[in-house]
Amino acid sequence: PLNLEWTFGFNRKVPSINLTDGTRNIILYAGAHVALLYDYKRNQQKILQGHGNSITCMACSEDKRWVATGDKGPGSCVILWDTYTGIPVQTIFGIHDESGVVALAMSTDAKYIVTVSATTPQTVSIWDWTESVEQPIFSTEINPRWNLQTFVTFHPNDNQQFVTNSDSQVVFYSWAFQESGTLKHHAPFLSDSVFNRAIGLFSQTVFQVGLGTTPSGRALTATSLGNIVVWNPERGNGRKGGVVGSHQKRALKLVRVKDRALTCITCTDDLIVTGDTLGHVRFYDNQLNLVNWYQNLKIRVVTGVSFQYNPDFRLDRIPEINKYPEDATIQAKTFAVNDFIVSTKSAEVVHVEADGSKVTNILKEHDSAVHAIAASPTKPWICIGSYSGILKVWDYSTKEVVVTRLFQNKAKIQCIAYNHNGLQLAVGMTTGLVVILDAISLDEEVSFHYACDVITHCLFSHNSRYLATADGHHTTTVFIFGSDNEWKYLGRYKAHYDIIQDLSFGIDLDSNQPRLLTLGKDRVLVEYDLQGSSKDDLRLLSVERIEQSALPLCITWYPPVTKESFLVVGNDQYKMKLFNTTTKMCRKTLLGPTYGSPAKLMSIVPTPPSGDPSIHRLLTYATNDKIGLQLLPLDGNPHRSASMIAHPNGVSRLACSNDGRFVFTAGGVDSTVHMWSVNATSLSSVAALGGEGLIPFYGLLEGGREGEMFGELENYFYFAQLRSQGINTTDERETSNVVQLDQVPFLMRALGFYPSEQEIEDMLNEVKFSKYVDTGEYVTNINLADFIKLYVNHRPAFGLSPDEITEAFNVLATRTDDSEASVDRSTLLSVLQRKGEHMTEHELAECLTTLLGFNPEGGFDVDDVINYDTVNKDLEDSLPEFVTADIFANEMLGLHLYDATH
Repeated sequence: PLNLEWTFGFNRKVPSINLTDGTRNIILYAGAHVALLYDYKRNQQKILQGHGNSITCMACSEDKRWVATGDKGPGSCVILWDTYTGIPVQTIFGIHDESGVVALAMSTDAKYIVTVSATTPQTVSIWDWTESVEQPIFSTEINPRWNLQTFVTFHPNDNQQFVTNSDSQVVFYSWAFQESGTLKHHAPFLSDSVFNRAIGLFSQTVFQVGLGTTPSGRALTATSLGNIVVWNPERGNGRKGGVVGSHQKRALKLVRVKDRALTCITCTDDLIVTGDTLGHVRFYDNQLNLVNWYQNLKIRVVTGVSFQYNPDFRLDRIPEINKYPEDATIQAKTFAVNDFIVSTKSAEVVHVEADGSKVTNILKEHDSAVHAIAASPTKPWICIGSYSGILKVWDYSTKEVVVTRLFQNKAKIQCIAYNHNGLQLAVGMTTGLVVILDAISLDEEVSFHYACDVITHCLFSHNSRYLATADGHHTTTVFIFGSDNEWKYLGRYKAHYDIIQDLSFGIDLDSNQPRLLTLGKDRVLVEYDLQGSSKDDLRLLSVERIEQSALPLCITWYPPVTKESFLVVGNDQYKMKLFNTTTKMCRKTLLGPTYGSPAKLMSIVPTPPSGDPSIHRLLTYATNDKIGLQLLPLDGNPHRSASMIAHPNGVSRLACSNDGRFVFTAGGVDSTVHMWSVNATSLSSVAALGGEGLIPFYGLLEGGREGEMFGELENYFYFAQLRSQGINTTDERETSNVVQLDQVPFLMRALGFYPSEQEIEDMLNEVKFSKYVDTGEYVTNINLADFIKLYVNHRPAFGLSPDEITEAFNVLATRTDDSEASVDRSTLLSVLQRKGEHMTEHELAECLTTLLGFNPEGGFDVDDVINYDTVNKDLEDSLPEFVTADIFANEMLGLHLYDATH
């Protein structure tokens, strides 16, 4: 149903890899949980999907054919890819006991990979990925005193040697496949006192090549003070030239090569290459003499340098007509190297063509969190804003940048919105500033600064007469487009005492005037009287509390797929509720998507230009880390919804293209925006495979249609018919396939769902008014099929949780130590009678005497004269003086939610 078409932005913390090899012009970079093969000549992406967490590291073989990608987090893995086909050829699941990897490297011959775990104490493992990968060949644990090892690389001439380093310790390793035993490693000591000067923090380490064919040569480590540490092999005691171990090394000397921090180091042919915080790339020979440098790249902190693969590249094969620069030696020889790319900390990738020293920007993206996206209502444009102060508009049909603007002082952009004709763009900043721009040129037209906290939401009305914003101080601000064609401030109102979760404009069907609503974490839905408001006097039309215990998360206007006009609200209990737009009555409660977390963002997908707006409608939603699609109308059928991972670190914003073909998601801290194509036909097919009628709902019952629960449900349903006719009556019984509505609460409780009085009222209203719009009559009974749907949609999505009872006792308890939370008996009885949906003394006595066994059949006639003194005495004798959560759940309610050890 949703297919990832394109990714805007990338992970600047993972250096890009140059996969250009003479037959293609491709680089590899990471964007959230996917890797991207980008042909920068043709402007084409091939997306490598397979990870469930954000990619933390990548490595490639020398011939650029094979690539390894790794992540960290739950379900972490390392995947090996064929870069020519984009197909994964090997996957190592659950790597390092699900901790994932923070660094990995691939041997020159592409046969082995080495991984470094992400948790402390770290583990280093060698894998032969061409064979079985259930277990590594060798593993060793790293001493935690050496700090977190974040970099690893193989020796280019010997795949049985590799090195890792943290910011304070370099560790050398050696292994032999033929030998049994553990992986050998050596961590040579080095401090400022060794060379009597400051060394700095280590960044990266490489093995030096070009000193002969011996694999046990030198290693070089770049530091934050512009130094390079030269590591030399240890020599044997008394053995002339005898090598103690290829992995045993000592610091030979410290060479100062730059006055700025060196952020990366690598090798190409017999040259040593460094990148630094000034954006310079410098080349040294094997004696660390400066040979050449590139300092006009117009970039900042370098994170990686990667060269294209060209095994036939030699100086004597260079054409006579060339523009290679001269090196820095006295002889001024031609300095010829392979073309390379440079990755930076500021989310840039530049390509350097050595022949002519031509520099080309391949990527220049947001280097801070992206929380603001909006799609133009008239053009194939997507506008992206970030905390780096960059506002960039893309043409998502051609994948080209239309216009870019950098705000002064790197103002952090939190939200953006287009007006109805796509000619204006509103931008909300974290400082409370609201700026209205020309959407074509991004030139500023007017700005307002009435809020003193972050602007969390901004939205234009359908006719662009109003612009509404919500800020971090729970205040709504409205601006009006006056008759003089200028935007003016209308008013502000703090109608919520908690965070404003969502803001939505609708249309009054009678007058075609805008309607503004805000939804708060305080469980209140507020509608504003826009027509009755004036300058500095923003008025309210209604304030409705729409939830009891659940927290509402998002709201949108239901499309015209029904005769009645609805608002749809998603809450944190995995429910979607439909409210009448006029009365604000809850008309329907439906089971929402249950993919790890509730839907926190949602939007109606626009209909294509040729589509019918009343049929085949779709709703797109986002959970914490997933993007989903839902067929309308909503009915609680789980097969009518589908989702997939969008941003493992969280989805921060959602937008739809004007033609309904694409959905865009912003990943917040991962600085990326994904573009998803919508395939409604696929989702319809999935829904059809799930079955028709009641079949999908049977699957939501424990055991299904043939299970024990369904049998109980049928028995309760028919017993309710007897109950409504009177248990002890001698009249002739009448059987039917329906029960009266007043029996619904008893049926729900018998099935283990204990609704509040408000929830009962919502259920009864849902059935009672279900046909009112069509027939003008109330429904007074319910059949078995409708009752099953009502039950699975209203009951808790994941059943009763002991955590809810524990949390309630934590709130009510007055403890002062670390003991288990408890409430004294009198306080508990008082709370039950005075707080929330309080119980009367009669109701409380009936419930407790029934639960505790004094009146096992239950029920007190209202006309009965109850001796409360006797009842209270019995309760005091049966209830402990202090009641804990497990006593309340297990002994009083008999729910047995807690195990014996608790």
